[in-house]
Amino acid sequence: MSIDFHSEAVKDTYAHREAHADWAKAMEALARPAGKRVVDVGCGGGIYSLAWADLGAARVTGVDFSEVMVDTATRQSDGRPGLSFQVGAADDTGLPAGSADVVFERALIHHLADYTDCFREAARLLSPGGMLLVQDRTVDDVRLPGSAQHIRGYFFECFPRLAAFESGRRPSDGRVRQALEAAGFGGIESRTLWETRRTYGDFEALASDLRARTGRSILHELSDAEIEELIGFIRQRVPAGSAIVEQDRWTIWSAIAARVG
Repeated sequence: MSIDFHSEAVKDTYAHREAHADWAKAMEALARPAGKRVVDVGCGGGIYSLAWADLGAARVTGVDFSEVMVDTATRQSDGRPGLSFQVGAADDTGLPAGSADVVFERALIHHLADYTDCFREAARLLSPGGMLLVQDRTVDDVRLPGSAQHIRGYFFECFPRLAAFESGRRPSDGRVRQALEAAGFGGIESRTLWETRRTYGDFEALASDLRARTGRSILHELSDAEIEELIGFIRQRVPAGSAIVEQDRWTIWSAIAARVG
């Protein structure tokens, strides 16, 4: 069964983790966020909204279509000044025009049938010359083979049907660029980032994370019995008795909102 982002059962699945320093370094280089207004669209439990605040953003507004996620993010932020969350859609955030210097959309567009309306909303939110950052996995990113670092690759080796499912929803570079251009953006660039997801003290910690399907919507396509089969499959391929540093490869697109005049 696919993930239900409105369910209380998943309220913490996108909350209890910190953005890694390698992500923060990449965002610092791209956006220079200190003193800027950031809107995090599809913020989930607020992990990356908090990270933008840590990078010195003057104001961070997290937006998500799930009231459950927004409630979790609000609780996690613990009243931090300059950080707020609200319910809104990717193509209709409810925020004022020109209210952002940076719009960030992480792990969002692969859940959307069409990107253009989402990107047009980002263009509306941005002040002239502002930056949209889209972080997601392409088909090439998810097809990388499994390893002790790239755990996700084992999902598709163990269950090939998941690879077909991913291929149907993952963006291509060309499609993203086309939608960005249609939304009026210029200066479009892309690059890849290996982002550290989490370090596990041992395999059992990883196994527990997989059972909980933490932050992995793809695993909601598997039954509990299939999750156990996947854990056994990975156990045979990951060296025992040592820490596991899990990484995912992402593609990040940057685009600039049109300037007036």
